[in-house]
Amino acid sequence: MNTNLIDHASRLSDQELLARVNVLAGRERAALVDLVAHLAALEVRPSLYAAQGHGSLFTYCTQVLRLSEDATCNRIAAARACRRFPVILDLLASGELTLTSVRMLSPTLTPENLQAVLGRARHRSCREIEAIVAELAPRPDVAPSIRKLPTPGLVPAPAPVSAPPSPTIGIGEAPRSDSTQAAPPIPNPVVLPSTRRPVIEATSPDRYRVQFTFGKESHDKLRRLQDLLRREIPNGDPAAIVDRALTLLLEKVEKQKRGATRRRATSAKTACVASIRPATDNSRNIPPEVQRGASQRDGDQCAFVSKGGHRCTERSFLEFHHIVPFALGGRATLENISLRCRRHNQYEAELVFGPRRASAVQERAASSPTGPPA
Repeated sequence: MNTNLIDHASRLSDQELLARVNVLAGRERAALVDLVAHLAALEVRPSLYAAQGHGSLFTYCTQVLRLSEDATCNRIAAARACRRFPVILDLLASGELTLTSVRMLSPTLTPENLQAVLGRARHRSCREIEAIVAELAPRPDVAPSIRKLPTPGLVPAPAPVSAPPSPTIGIGEAPRSDSTQAAPPIPNPVVLPSTRRPVIEATSPDRYRVQFTFGKESHDKLRRLQDLLRREIPNGDPAAIVDRALTLLLEKVEKQKRGATRRRATSAKTACVASIRPATDNSRNIPPEVQRGASQRDGDQCAFVSKGGHRCTERSFLEFHHIVPFALGGRATLENISLRCRRHNQYEAELVFGPRRASAVQERAASSPTGPPA
């Protein structure tokens, strides 16, 4: 039974587990490419799924093949792209392109730009693919707007009224139907809370659309800043205000988290001084100049490199790591301090001291006055 698969996988050694996962991923890609190719052939024979009682390939995939709607959209888009440019199948099979990448790139592909675009898109993340698409098909900036969302459980609010005379912030408006026919009224409508996720989307080279929702207090702060900054930002552009706020917040957070200062131009010199000046004591405290030097040297990215030469790409939840552990006499010098993500910091500690006992972690959490960590 399938329930035994987890037990079987759990009994594999570390190397066997990694090798098995790689093999299975390759098989999945091969099966995926096979399915996409067959869907490309099936779409040009609509009588086949029509005879089965399905009016579209989409409903056939969701109802007969039991694919989710998202999976169906990705596979059909990839099938259409592969029918135009069969070379995409090879890139999907090798893992150089993903279904999502193909779906995003498909509208911009032409016989003239095919090789260049696919060459740039290999092994790229979704954000990087967005940037390529935005370069190939730039879109104009989104018009600023502020819209009050309806309150859950109440009748929907009337159409938004433009706020005078301040421009507004792009907080995403509800999709508008192209149909001019009025929808029949719904008795006692109940408005559900919005489930749309925040969006950061490239629209053209070096331009991005940002969409999110915030509360009344934040809205009032924005309006107040528009009024106070009218001389510096005459049109009250929310993007300019947010940029100023982000700049100030980034300076504050960098100072707290990385020991950064406003005079970044001197950080290289500071790093050199820190590299030759030993820590003033044997405590765990890491001097600010060492924090700045390590952050600059490691590029604000986890500096762990695997035996195969792959460097970790994490840039969040970074911690300062003692290369020679503090418990073994490691000092807080620039040569001995490096950035690690939380996982690699713990991993390297376990390489030296062994795995952490679960019971010890639970005991420490239980004895903490604030209880176990969130």
